[in-house]
Amino acid sequence: MSSSTAAKRIVFTGGSGKAGRHCIPYLLSQGHSVLNVDLVPLPHPTVHTLKADLTDSGQVFNALSSHFHLSHYENPRNPNGIGVQRPDAVIHFAAYARNLLVPDSECFRGNVLSTYNVIEAACKLGIPKIIIASSETTYGVCFAQGDADYHAFPLEEDYDNDPEDTYATSKLCGERCARSFARRFPGTDIYALRIGNVIEPHEYEPDFPGYVERPETRKRNAWSYIDARDLGQICGLCVQRDGLGFQVFNATNDTITTKEPTAEILKRYAPGTPVTREMGDFEAPLSNRKIREVLGFKDVHNWRKYVTV
Repeated sequence: MSSSTAAKRIVFTGGSGKAGRHCIPYLLSQGHSVLNVDLVPLPHPTVHTLKADLTDSGQVFNALSSHFHLSHYENPRNPNGIGVQRPDAVIHFAAYARNLLVPDSECFRGNVLSTYNVIEAACKLGIPKIIIASSETTYGVCFAQGDADYHAFPLEEDYDNDPEDTYATSKLCGERCARSFARRFPGTDIYALRIGNVIEPHEYEPDFPGYVERPETRKRNAWSYIDARDLGQICGLCVQRDGLGFQVFNATNDTITTKEPTAEILKRYAPGTPVTREMGDFEAPLSNRKIREVLGFKDVHNWRKYVTV
Protein backbone atom coordinates (compact mmCIF):
# COMPACT_ATOMS: atom_id res chain seq x y z
CA MET A 1 0.00 0.00 0.00
CA SER A 2 1.42 3.36 -1.01
CA SER A 3 0.43 6.95 -1.73
CA SER A 4 1.50 9.17 -4.60
CA THR A 5 0.99 12.89 -4.95
CA ALA A 6 2.28 12.95 -8.54
CA ALA A 7 0.04 14.51 -11.18
CA LYS A 8 -2.16 11.93 -12.90
CA ARG A 9 -4.03 11.68 -16.18
CA ILE A 10 -7.64 10.90 -15.27
CA VAL A 11 -10.61 9.97 -17.46
CA PHE A 12 -13.78 11.04 -15.65
CA THR A 13 -17.11 9.71 -16.95
CA GLY A 14 -20.21 11.72 -16.13
CA GLY A 15 -18.17 14.76 -15.19
CA SER A 16 -20.88 17.17 -16.33
CA GLY A 17 -23.32 15.89 -13.69
CA LYS A 18 -24.19 17.14 -10.22
CA ALA A 19 -21.20 15.53 -8.54
CA GLY A 20 -18.69 15.55 -11.37
CA ARG A 21 -18.83 19.28 -12.02
CA HIS A 22 -17.45 19.81 -8.51
CA CYS A 23 -15.08 16.84 -8.41
CA ILE A 24 -13.26 17.75 -11.62
CA PRO A 25 -12.24 21.26 -10.46
CA TYR A 26 -10.87 19.73 -7.26
CA LEU A 27 -8.80 17.21 -9.23
CA LEU A 28 -7.50 20.00 -11.45
CA SER A 29 -6.53 22.00 -8.35
CA GLN A 30 -4.36 19.05 -7.29
CA GLY A 31 -2.42 19.21 -10.55
CA HIS A 32 -4.16 16.35 -12.38
CA SER A 33 -5.23 16.38 -16.04
CA VAL A 34 -8.81 15.34 -16.78
CA LEU A 35 -10.76 14.20 -19.83
CA ASN A 36 -14.52 14.36 -19.32
CA VAL A 37 -16.54 11.63 -21.04
CA ASP A 38 -20.20 12.59 -21.08
CA LEU A 39 -23.14 13.23 -23.37
CA VAL A 40 -23.33 16.84 -22.14
CA PRO A 41 -20.37 19.26 -22.31
CA LEU A 42 -18.75 20.49 -19.10
CA PRO A 43 -18.41 24.28 -19.25
CA HIS A 44 -14.79 24.40 -18.17
CA PRO A 45 -12.09 26.17 -20.19
CA THR A 46 -9.37 23.53 -19.74
CA VAL A 47 -11.39 20.30 -19.76
CA HIS A 48 -12.41 18.69 -23.04
CA THR A 49 -15.65 16.68 -23.13
CA LEU A 50 -15.64 13.61 -25.33
CA LYS A 51 -19.17 12.47 -26.14
CA ALA A 52 -19.56 8.70 -25.89
CA ASP A 53 -22.21 6.05 -25.36
CA LEU A 54 -20.75 4.00 -22.54
CA THR A 55 -23.10 1.09 -23.20
CA ASP A 56 -21.16 0.57 -26.44
CA SER A 57 -17.98 -1.33 -25.60
CA GLY A 58 -16.14 -0.12 -28.68
CA GLN A 59 -16.77 3.52 -27.83
CA VAL A 60 -15.55 2.91 -24.27
CA PHE A 61 -12.28 1.32 -25.42
CA ASN A 62 -11.75 4.27 -27.77
CA ALA A 63 -12.61 6.87 -25.11
CA LEU A 64 -10.14 5.38 -22.63
CA SER A 65 -7.37 5.45 -25.23
CA SER A 66 -8.10 8.94 -26.53
CA HIS A 67 -6.24 12.22 -26.54
CA PHE A 68 -7.34 14.56 -23.75
CA HIS A 69 -7.22 17.67 -25.96
CA LEU A 70 -6.74 18.69 -29.58
CA SER A 71 -3.34 20.14 -28.67
CA HIS A 72 -2.10 16.64 -27.88
CA TYR A 73 -1.73 15.92 -31.58
CA GLU A 74 1.48 17.94 -31.21
CA ASN A 75 2.96 15.27 -28.92
CA PRO A 76 5.75 13.07 -30.34
CA ARG A 77 4.91 9.51 -31.22
CA ASN A 78 5.49 6.94 -28.49
CA PRO A 79 6.94 3.43 -29.06
CA ASN A 80 3.47 2.22 -30.06
CA GLY A 81 3.50 4.59 -33.00
CA ILE A 82 0.97 7.06 -31.60
CA GLY A 83 1.08 10.06 -29.29
CA VAL A 84 -1.59 8.93 -26.85
CA GLN A 85 -0.51 8.39 -23.25
CA ARG A 86 -2.31 5.76 -21.19
CA PRO A 87 -4.48 7.27 -18.42
CA ASP A 88 -3.40 6.67 -14.85
CA ALA A 89 -6.96 6.38 -13.53
CA VAL A 90 -10.59 6.20 -14.54
CA ILE A 91 -13.37 7.65 -12.38
CA HIS A 92 -16.74 6.33 -13.52
CA PHE A 93 -19.69 8.45 -12.36
CA ALA A 94 -21.83 8.35 -15.52
CA ALA A 95 -25.21 6.70 -14.88
CA TYR A 96 -28.92 7.14 -14.65
CA ALA A 97 -28.84 8.90 -11.28
CA ARG A 98 -32.01 7.43 -9.76
CA ASN A 99 -35.20 5.54 -10.50
CA LEU A 100 -37.98 6.99 -12.70
CA LEU A 101 -35.72 8.84 -15.11
CA VAL A 102 -36.20 5.98 -17.60
CA PRO A 103 -38.08 2.67 -17.35
CA ASP A 104 -36.58 0.30 -14.78
CA SER A 105 -35.26 -2.12 -17.40
CA GLU A 106 -33.35 0.67 -19.14
CA CYS A 107 -31.97 1.98 -15.81
CA PHE A 108 -30.62 -1.48 -15.05
CA ARG A 109 -29.30 -2.10 -18.56
CA GLY A 110 -27.63 1.28 -18.89
CA ASN A 111 -26.04 1.39 -15.46
CA VAL A 112 -24.78 -2.18 -15.34
CA LEU A 113 -23.58 -2.38 -18.92
CA SER A 114 -21.77 0.95 -18.82
CA THR A 115 -20.02 0.04 -15.57
CA TYR A 116 -19.01 -3.36 -16.92
CA ASN A 117 -17.70 -1.79 -20.13
CA VAL A 118 -15.67 0.87 -18.32
CA ILE A 119 -14.09 -1.60 -15.91
CA GLU A 120 -13.36 -4.15 -18.63
CA ALA A 121 -11.78 -1.60 -20.97
CA ALA A 122 -9.71 -0.04 -18.21
CA CYS A 123 -8.39 -3.41 -17.05
CA LYS A 124 -7.58 -4.64 -20.56
CA LEU A 125 -5.89 -1.35 -21.44
CA GLY A 126 -3.70 -1.64 -18.34
CA ILE A 127 -5.10 1.37 -16.48
CA PRO A 128 -4.10 0.66 -12.87
CA LYS A 129 -6.76 2.61 -10.93
CA ILE A 130 -10.54 2.50 -11.36
CA ILE A 131 -13.00 4.33 -9.12
CA ILE A 132 -16.73 3.73 -9.59
CA ALA A 133 -19.78 5.41 -8.15
CA SER A 134 -21.97 3.11 -6.08
CA SER A 135 -24.69 4.54 -3.86
CA GLU A 136 -26.21 5.00 -0.43
CA THR A 137 -29.33 3.40 -1.92
CA THR A 138 -27.68 -0.02 -1.76
CA TYR A 139 -28.44 -0.03 1.99
CA GLY A 140 -32.02 -0.76 1.01
CA VAL A 141 -34.16 2.01 2.49
CA CYS A 142 -33.84 5.00 0.15
CA PHE A 143 -36.13 3.60 -2.56
CA ALA A 144 -37.95 0.96 -0.53
CA GLN A 145 -41.74 0.84 -0.84
CA GLY A 146 -43.28 2.36 2.27
CA ASP A 147 -41.52 2.75 5.59
CA ALA A 148 -38.55 0.39 5.84
CA ASP A 149 -35.89 -0.12 8.48
CA TYR A 150 -32.14 -0.61 8.22
CA HIS A 151 -30.70 -3.85 9.61
CA ALA A 152 -28.42 -2.06 12.09
CA PHE A 153 -26.52 1.17 12.74
CA PRO A 154 -24.04 2.45 11.85
CA LEU A 155 -24.24 1.60 8.16
CA GLU A 156 -20.76 0.36 7.31
CA GLU A 157 -19.20 -1.35 4.34
CA ASP A 158 -19.69 -4.91 5.64
CA TYR A 159 -23.47 -4.45 5.73
CA ASP A 160 -25.70 -7.12 4.14
CA ASN A 161 -27.02 -4.95 1.30
CA ASP A 162 -30.41 -6.15 0.06
CA PRO A 163 -32.21 -3.35 -1.81
CA GLU A 164 -35.49 -4.00 -3.59
CA ASP A 165 -35.36 -1.26 -6.23
CA THR A 166 -33.79 -1.27 -9.67
CA TYR A 167 -31.36 1.64 -9.31
CA ALA A 168 -29.75 0.32 -6.12
CA THR A 169 -29.60 -3.20 -7.56
CA SER A 170 -27.77 -1.84 -10.61
CA LYS A 171 -25.21 -0.25 -8.30
CA LEU A 172 -24.66 -3.50 -6.40
CA CYS A 173 -24.11 -5.24 -9.73
CA GLY A 174 -21.45 -2.63 -10.48
CA GLU A 175 -19.71 -3.45 -7.20
CA ARG A 176 -19.75 -7.14 -8.07
CA CYS A 177 -18.28 -6.43 -11.49
CA ALA A 178 -15.53 -4.43 -9.82
CA ARG A 179 -14.72 -7.23 -7.39
CA SER A 180 -14.64 -9.78 -10.21
CA PHE A 181 -12.27 -7.76 -12.40
CA ALA A 182 -9.99 -6.91 -9.46
CA ARG A 183 -9.57 -10.66 -8.88
CA ARG A 184 -9.04 -11.31 -12.59
CA PHE A 185 -6.46 -8.52 -12.97
CA PRO A 186 -4.20 -8.64 -9.89
CA GLY A 187 -2.47 -5.36 -9.25
CA THR A 188 -5.42 -3.30 -10.46
CA ASP A 189 -7.08 -1.17 -7.78
CA ILE A 190 -10.85 -0.80 -8.08
CA TYR A 191 -12.60 1.29 -5.43
CA ALA A 192 -16.39 1.56 -5.21
CA LEU A 193 -17.78 4.68 -3.50
CA ARG A 194 -21.18 4.33 -1.84
CA ILE A 195 -21.98 8.00 -2.31
CA GLY A 196 -24.41 9.70 0.05
CA ASN A 197 -26.96 12.34 -0.84
CA VAL A 198 -24.88 14.85 -2.83
CA ILE A 199 -25.26 18.48 -1.74
CA GLU A 200 -24.00 21.33 -3.93
CA PRO A 201 -22.95 24.64 -2.34
CA HIS A 202 -26.04 26.51 -3.54
CA GLU A 203 -28.39 23.92 -2.01
CA TYR A 204 -27.58 24.56 1.65
CA GLU A 205 -29.57 27.75 2.09
CA PRO A 206 -32.85 26.66 0.46
CA ASP A 207 -32.86 22.94 1.33
CA PHE A 208 -30.95 22.19 4.51
CA PRO A 209 -33.15 24.07 7.01
CA GLY A 210 -35.98 21.74 6.02
CA TYR A 211 -33.77 18.70 6.53
CA VAL A 212 -32.81 19.91 9.98
CA GLU A 213 -36.32 20.88 11.10
CA ARG A 214 -38.02 17.74 9.71
CA PRO A 215 -35.66 14.85 10.42
CA GLU A 216 -38.41 12.32 9.71
CA THR A 217 -37.97 13.17 6.01
CA ARG A 218 -34.31 12.15 6.00
CA LYS A 219 -34.54 8.53 7.13
CA ARG A 220 -34.25 7.37 3.53
CA ASN A 221 -30.83 9.06 3.36
CA ALA A 222 -29.86 7.77 6.82
CA TRP A 223 -29.65 11.41 7.99
CA SER A 224 -26.37 11.68 6.07
CA TYR A 225 -24.96 13.59 3.08
CA ILE A 226 -21.82 14.34 1.09
CA ASP A 227 -20.80 17.83 0.06
CA ALA A 228 -19.97 17.72 -3.66
CA ARG A 229 -16.64 19.45 -3.01
CA ASP A 230 -15.67 16.93 -0.32
CA LEU A 231 -16.56 14.19 -2.77
CA GLY A 232 -13.88 15.71 -4.99
CA GLN A 233 -11.42 15.32 -2.13
CA ILE A 234 -12.43 11.67 -1.78
CA CYS A 235 -11.82 11.09 -5.47
CA GLY A 236 -8.40 12.68 -5.10
CA LEU A 237 -7.54 10.49 -2.12
CA CYS A 238 -8.59 7.38 -4.05
CA VAL A 239 -6.35 8.38 -6.94
CA GLN A 240 -3.41 8.83 -4.55
CA ARG A 241 -3.73 5.62 -2.53
CA ASP A 242 -2.43 2.56 -4.33
CA GLY A 243 -2.30 -1.13 -3.57
CA LEU A 244 -5.67 -1.72 -1.90
CA GLY A 245 -7.12 -3.98 -4.60
CA PHE A 246 -10.92 -4.05 -4.47
CA GLN A 247 -12.44 -1.81 -1.83
CA VAL A 248 -15.83 -0.34 -0.95
CA PHE A 249 -15.97 3.03 0.81
CA ASN A 250 -18.91 4.98 2.14
CA ALA A 251 -18.55 8.51 0.80
CA THR A 252 -20.23 10.83 3.31
CA ASN A 253 -19.45 13.75 5.56
CA ASP A 254 -18.83 13.23 9.25
CA THR A 255 -21.99 14.46 10.92
CA ILE A 256 -25.70 13.71 11.10
CA THR A 257 -28.04 16.25 9.47
CA THR A 258 -29.98 17.04 12.65
CA LYS A 259 -29.81 19.35 15.66
CA GLU A 260 -30.27 16.45 18.03
CA PRO A 261 -27.53 13.89 18.78
CA THR A 262 -27.38 10.72 16.75
CA ALA A 263 -28.50 8.42 19.57
CA GLU A 264 -31.63 10.50 20.14
CA ILE A 265 -32.57 10.51 16.45
CA LEU A 266 -32.08 6.77 16.07
CA LYS A 267 -34.12 6.05 19.19
CA ARG A 268 -36.97 8.27 17.95
CA TYR A 269 -37.14 7.26 14.27
CA ALA A 270 -35.64 3.74 14.25
CA PRO A 271 -36.46 2.38 17.69
CA GLY A 272 -36.31 -1.27 16.67
CA THR A 273 -32.97 -1.09 14.84
CA PRO A 274 -29.94 -2.32 16.80
CA VAL A 275 -26.83 -0.18 17.22
CA THR A 276 -23.78 -2.40 16.92
CA ARG A 277 -21.09 -0.09 18.33
CA GLU A 278 -20.75 3.13 20.25
CA MET A 279 -21.25 6.06 17.92
CA GLY A 280 -20.05 9.64 18.18
CA ASP A 281 -22.48 12.21 19.56
CA PHE A 282 -23.24 13.59 16.08
CA GLU A 283 -21.77 10.81 13.92
CA ALA A 284 -23.54 10.28 10.59
CA PRO A 285 -25.44 6.97 10.66
CA LEU A 286 -24.04 6.26 7.18
CA SER A 287 -20.56 6.08 8.63
CA ASN A 288 -17.43 7.34 6.87
CA ARG A 289 -15.08 5.87 9.47
CA LYS A 290 -13.34 3.61 6.93
CA ILE A 291 -12.58 6.40 4.48
CA ARG A 292 -11.22 8.56 7.30
CA GLU A 293 -9.02 5.80 8.71
CA VAL A 294 -7.83 4.25 5.43
CA LEU A 295 -7.63 7.25 3.08
CA GLY A 296 -7.29 10.14 5.52
CA PHE A 297 -10.47 11.97 4.52
CA LYS A 298 -11.02 15.30 6.32
CA ASP A 299 -14.50 16.80 6.50
CA VAL A 300 -14.07 20.35 5.15
CA HIS A 301 -17.63 21.36 4.29
CA ASN A 302 -19.62 20.54 7.40
CA TRP A 303 -23.22 21.61 6.87
CA ARG A 304 -23.19 23.64 10.10
CA LYS A 305 -20.84 26.13 8.39
CA TYR A 306 -23.61 27.06 5.99
CA VAL A 307 -26.83 26.61 7.98
CA THR A 308 -27.78 28.41 11.20
CA VAL A 309 -29.23 26.01 13.76
